[in-house]
Order: sequence, then C-alpha cells, then structure tokens
Amino acid sequence: MSRRNRRQFLEDSMFAAAAAAVAAHSSEPMYAQEPQSKSPSERLNVAVAGVNGRGGSHIGAFSMGPGRKDTVITHIVDVDSDIGNRRAGEIEKRQEGVRPKVVEDVRQVLDDKTVDIVTVATPNHWHSLMAIWAMQAGKDVYVEKPVSHNVSEGRRAVEASRKYKRICQVGTQCRSNPGMRQFMEYVQSGKIGDVKVGRGLCYKRRDSIGPKGEYEVPAAVNYNLWSGPAQILPVTRQRFHYDWHWIWAYGNGDLGNQGIHQMDLARWGLGVKELCKATFSYGGRFAYEDAGETANTQVVVHDYGNKTLVFEVRGLKTQPLKGASVGVIFEGTDGYAVSTSYNGGMIFDKEGNQVTKFAEGDDKFHFNNFLAAVRSRKLTDLNADVEEGHLSSALCHLGNISYRLGSQMTADELDKKVIANLKTTDNAKETLERTVAHLKDNGVDMSSTKLQAGLVLPFDPQSETFQGNEQANAMLTRDYRQPFVVPPAGQV
Repeated sequence: MSRRNRRQFLEDSMFAAAAAAVAAHSSEPMYAQEPQSKSPSERLNVAVAGVNGRGGSHIGAFSMGPGRKDTVITHIVDVDSDIGNRRAGEIEKRQEGVRPKVVEDVRQVLDDKTVDIVTVATPNHWHSLMAIWAMQAGKDVYVEKPVSHNVSEGRRAVEASRKYKRICQVGTQCRSNPGMRQFMEYVQSGKIGDVKVGRGLCYKRRDSIGPKGEYEVPAAVNYNLWSGPAQILPVTRQRFHYDWHWIWAYGNGDLGNQGIHQMDLARWGLGVKELCKATFSYGGRFAYEDAGETANTQVVVHDYGNKTLVFEVRGLKTQPLKGASVGVIFEGTDGYAVSTSYNGGMIFDKEGNQVTKFAEGDDKFHFNNFLAAVRSRKLTDLNADVEEGHLSSALCHLGNISYRLGSQMTADELDKKVIANLKTTDNAKETLERTVAHLKDNGVDMSSTKLQAGLVLPFDPQSETFQGNEQANAMLTRDYRQPFVVPPAGQV
C-alpha cells in the first residue's frame, strides 16, 4: 500500500468510526415527547396523499393514538386503491377504530372543509401542483422533498403560500434536528475559517432497474390520476412504484431524490439564500443498460462567486470521501466539517484531528415544528419554509438542465475544454479525476466511454432564469396536461 493510500485508508477509518458514533445518537420517532393540545376542539384533521413510501412516516407522525392526540388522519389519498385501503386498515388500528376515508382524487379532499392539513408524499411530478391546490383551498401543507419537479412550479408554490397565507413546510427534516442546527451554526461561525466549498454527496448504490420495455399498469392504479401533470406515456419500467425516480417525466434522478437533502444542507452551511450565478454538470448512466434515463454518476457545480456548491452522485459501488457516503463536507481555510447523518456532524482541524461533534434529533422534531407553526400562524416559526425547499430543489433541477443539454466528450476532452476554464473555488480537476477513477474501479473502460458534458449556463438568481439560453429556459417548466396545470407567475 502506498504512503498516500495508507494515509487515506487510516483517515477514512477514523471518519467511519466517528460517523458511527454520531449515528448511534439517532432514535426512533417518539411524537409523544412534544407538548400537544389535549382539547378535541383543537384537533387537526389531516389528509395524507401518497402512502406507499415516505407517506408511511406521515402516517406515523399524524395518526391519532397513544403518542399523538392533537391530530387525526381523516383521509387517505392514493391512486393505487390496494395500497390506499391497506394503509387505511393500518391507520384504523393505530387510531383505535377511527378509519380514514380512502379516495383516489385529491380534489375530493380539497372540497372537504373539515380537512385542515394536506401532506404530500406522491411522486415528484405531483408535489407542487398538489401543494398549490391545497393552499388555494385553504389547507396548510407538509410537502415532501423535492418541493417541485421543475424550477418554475417551485416558485409558484412559494407564491401560493404567501398569497393564501398558508403554512407550507418541506420535508427536509434535517433542518429541525437540534444536532444539525448546532453543526451548521459552528460551520457558519468562522471557527473553521472561510468556507469556500460545500460538497454534497449521494454515494448510494443503485442497481439496474431492468430492461426498457412496455409494461402493464397495475390493475389497482388509476393511471390518469397517477400521471397528473405529465403526459400519458407508456410504462417503460418493470417496477411501477419507486422506479419512476429514474424517468425524467416524473423524477429527477438521485440528485432530486436522496440528494435533495444533502443539497439543502450544503446550501444551508454556505449561508446562501438564492440560486447560483452559473451551473454546470457532467456524468452519465454507466455499467449497465436499463430502463433508467437519469444519471447514476453525476457531478454538479454551482457557482456562487466566492463560494462553490459541488454535488456528487454515485450510484455504483464506491468508497466514502472523508468518511461520508451520503452527507456533506464543508472545506474551510482553518479546518473542515463532515456530516454523515441527518442529525449532526463532526468538526476537524486542518490536520484532520476531530475538534467536536454534534448529534441529536429525529423526524419528530420536523413534524412537530410544522404543527407548531400551523397553530401559531407564523411562517417564521418554520424550520423549512417552502421557499427554502424551493431554492434547494431548484439547484437540483438546474444541474439536471445543464446535464441534459450537454454533449458527449471523453474525460480528457472534458478536462481540457471545460474544466480548465471553469470558474470555481473547488479543485474541479481533482473532482473529475476522482470521478473517472471511480468509474474505472467499476469496470468502465474510460478509453472508449464518453461522459455527458453539460453546458456551463449563466443564471440570474433574481429572475430565476438562464441568461441567453432559451432552450435552457424552456426546461424551467414543463408541458402540463389539462386539467393538471400549475398556474404561471402572478396567476396562482
């Protein structure tokens, strides 16, 4: 083992041990720990939309039962009737006989004046529209990340919250965890010097989703309602649920799936409250051919002038970077900070010695923060207001737009034609070299394989539009299918 490799091995081992210590402080959600209203007249009626995946956590958070007395789930919205009815049975047991009504169409819930809150855990392409509709109907909203499927509709959700004076929290739950809040305060305190780079990581193994073909829609699924804002398209993936993440019409790849959490953390730590001045991305879908369309290996570079937000997606087998696989790294002039969890992180000096660590929190803090804001009616009480969610989600979309508008290049061409001229506070050449080495480690022949090299796209964070590229601007929204249309600016 070379001296450099041995040093890296020892460093990574140290980080892994520290990360395990942080993770050990996590606990299962215990919603009874927070103060709650005990008056039945103050009980909030909740409709949960989308209950196959993350919606299960919403059920745990808002079901009336031993741990929760101030909310009750009165409605389940799911276009898969089998899943909706199964979940309703589970909720009935949790709520001691109170069974929620199951509907396929969220509009039935919006017309019900008894519903106070709508939570949204549907596929991404429904998030903004459902949140907007709910706020227009006078409901408060908890919407899962990403808040949007494209940049424009995320801003429209912010407009709806402000116009209708509705509370809208985004499911970036790290923002409510006490340990993460302490970690971010330290990062921004100047104690690790001037933080020039925030690096988000989504090193999360994603195997092939199977061959592209034409598959049947599950019999229990209302495909018209499932498609919603998207055009009615053939089903080209074997697994109907979840694998929509890797199809552009519905998902945003891992950048906008797992990665939105770490994108949000990276932006938070850098202290930036707007979108970037320019964006650039490269990568590809390597090592297998399947029905997936999104990248399984991707680097995104967001230019903030004197700061850079870098994001790395790796869906193939890989080693951690500074102990982090799914996490963030902040690179300061006097040290660095590493988060490998949702509830905190570790601080290191320039020599790699651990200075301190933070670890506290779980999902209950975020759900309870939302309910506290619903009762106070103060947007400022929210830890993840819809605008925060919009900005971080939009950064994912901007990277994907650059990537999709790119062309094929060898790694050497990418280095010489783009990376060498890139304005960034990151060592972009080193990031590319690590990415290429990662692909080689997974058996990708880089002598014959090209990467998708995206366009370097200047961006105006005030108007939230690209400068001088109408093709890119067209991708800030989508071709909506009637009647599932997000209103344009000023018409929410």
